[in-house]
Amino acid sequence: MRLNLRDFSAIVAALFCSCALAAGAVADDIELTPLVVDVLSTPTPVKGSDSRYHLVYELRLANPTPMAISLTTLEIFNGADEVKLVALAALDRNGIASRLSVGGRRGAEAPYLTVGQFGILFLHVAVDEITLPKSITHRISGTLLQSNKEFAVIAGRTAVNSPTNLVLAPPLKGEGYFAGDGCCDSMRHVRALLPLNGDLALAQRFAIDWEQVGSDKRLVHGEKPDMQDVKSYNIYGKPVHAVADGTVVARRDDLPDQIPGKLPDNLRISEADGNFVVLKIGNNGPYALFAHLQKNSVANKGPVKAGDLLGYVGNSGNTSAPHLHFHVMDGPSPLLSNGLPYVIGNTTDHTYTETGIDRAGTADFDKAEATGSPLTLSAGKGKLGGVLPLDLTVVDFK
Repeated sequence: MRLNLRDFSAIVAALFCSCALAAGAVADDIELTPLVVDVLSTPTPVKGSDSRYHLVYELRLANPTPMAISLTTLEIFNGADEVKLVALAALDRNGIASRLSVGGRRGAEAPYLTVGQFGILFLHVAVDEITLPKSITHRISGTLLQSNKEFAVIAGRTAVNSPTNLVLAPPLKGEGYFAGDGCCDSMRHVRALLPLNGDLALAQRFAIDWEQVGSDKRLVHGEKPDMQDVKSYNIYGKPVHAVADGTVVARRDDLPDQIPGKLPDNLRISEADGNFVVLKIGNNGPYALFAHLQKNSVANKGPVKAGDLLGYVGNSGNTSAPHLHFHVMDGPSPLLSNGLPYVIGNTTDHTYTETGIDRAGTADFDKAEATGSPLTLSAGKGKLGGVLPLDLTVVDFK
């Protein structure tokens, strides 16, 4: 049978009424759907410093129809049985508009897909231990704009891994370390999806940019700090330590510090991490990246023990201010890998103390980094362990 575009449009318009797919649809039914949906990577929950479990993952949505689609709601359910779905979270049109990146490109967010387009919906679900799911399902509702017909698609079913059991030591030692652009809704790392070698990769899903806060709540020191001098930043030159026993399998040590204040122009992708170390944890991985280190400070390849010196914090590579970029991944490539969650310390040794949190948000952090103004900090949760430090928290490491 041969169908032209007009025939197909008519079929689509006829099939998708306001109740095109109901939650109780029989599993063996075959339905024509206006969206193709898949999960990029099976989510692995991680317990955060707020004592909740966080699922950070992505849905790929593709529009195979000859009509533009407007998306109105997304519902996330605990379970795979469509008859017994339990709601975990939901997004309205505005929520979708802030999280759906057309073509996977950060900065191209929209609540619609035109003909043949795909988008990546960056999702974050926080749950208590009692509601931690073993699988999740999604219901996506919208409108076919040409026919003004509404639809609802149940798709994106996926298992959920057990919570991460990867326990690491801290990469830094001392007081006042600030977790910048961390888990779970900051955009710079969580949405750093890259088209590499014909595939999509998100190695930085759980990355943190560590800086350091002084007693005056600033990221720099001195009465009139020179914001273009790397030595003005509290974090600069701090020793970086191995987070586990393992092997240094990759390194770079030849790049100079950038001048703070802006990201460098025309940087090669091979220089994005600056001077760095890739640590293979244990015998079989995973792998940890320590990036933007000082020139001539990086440890040589070979075995190391947890706590060993790997280098010193610098400002090399794609960076606008001195910091330690740290993330964990499933392969040795800092970019062409899948980002994995982890926790620091265990629940009994209180490896770190959360002393503060910047509830004023990323804009307050950016201002403090650019101008030297104090951060807007409120009290933290105190002694912690066995959890992931969340975005904009200040911690002291043993």
